[in-house]
This record gives sequence, C-alpha cells and structure tokens, in this order.
Amino acid sequence: MAETVYNGKAFKFGDDISTDHIAPGRLFHLRTNLPELAKHVLEDADPEFAQKVQKGDFVVAGNNFGLGSSREHAPTIIKMAGVSAVLAKSFARIFYRNAINVGLPVLICDTDQIDEGDQLEVDLAGGIIKDVTKGIELTFSPLPDAMITILNDGGLVAHIEKNKGFKFD
Repeated sequence: MAETVYNGKAFKFGDDISTDHIAPGRLFHLRTNLPELAKHVLEDADPEFAQKVQKGDFVVAGNNFGLGSSREHAPTIIKMAGVSAVLAKSFARIFYRNAINVGLPVLICDTDQIDEGDQLEVDLAGGIIKDVTKGIELTFSPLPDAMITILNDGGLVAHIEKNKGFKFD
C-alpha cells in the first residue's frame, strides 16, 4: 500500500513566494550541486528555515506559491530538505507541475487556520488535514490514486523508469 499519511510541523509563509525565494538566484551556480543548494532553501523568505525544518514537516503558504521562473530545482530542493508536502491556497502552474514531476505533494487548500509550528497530519488519499495542535480538520480534494503512485515512486521520471512506462494498478 502506498504511503498517503504524513505528520510534521507547519512552517508558515505568505502570498507570492517565488522560485527566487525558494532557490535564490544569487546561488544559481549551485544548481549542479542540489544538496548544497538545499541548504539554502527558502532562505530569502525565512533565513533560518533550512536549519529548522525536519523530515516530514510542511511548507504552508497563501496564494500563488512558486511564481516566477520555471526553476525545476525549486521543488526538488524543498523535497530534499525533508518537506513532505506544500499546502497553499494556490500554486503557480509550472511550479505545481514541476513538484509533481519530482515527487513533492502540493495541495490546494485553505491555509488561514494553520499557524507556524502547528502539528499537522495530512492524508493525501482522504483529502484531510488534521491540525493536531488546534484539534481541527481541514479538507482538500483528495489526490487521485495515479498521482499518489507517481509521488510514492519519487516523481514522474522515477515512475516511468520503474514501470518501463506509465503503469497504474
């Protein structure tokens, strides 16, 4: 059975977090060294984020997350930092596609009630976000089984390599 439930802490950001906030342009020379670039993920939005984030935590944002250039390494380094999913009111279209392609769940939902540091449990298949800190539940459109399979395989390329093409049971 594919993993569909994730637990972690919320790191809250506002609207219009760009790919330059995620992967600073001044560090473009590190694009061939993604582990090093991941040490700087989101530092232009929160200089201490990369040092504070733990495996399984969540990025929670407002509208238009990932706007700007189509830097495919932006969602990659978020995933490399250990983030299990990004929750936002809306995403820039290219960022959203790049995230799925690299195996990073991106969930469109109302994030107003989630605060920095809240403990969350997110069920991708059930479409439920439990804010354990506040004792509330939020909903989002559950991800289709095919998308969960792609995410669990590590992204689109990994899924195709593993299955010698698209394959969903």
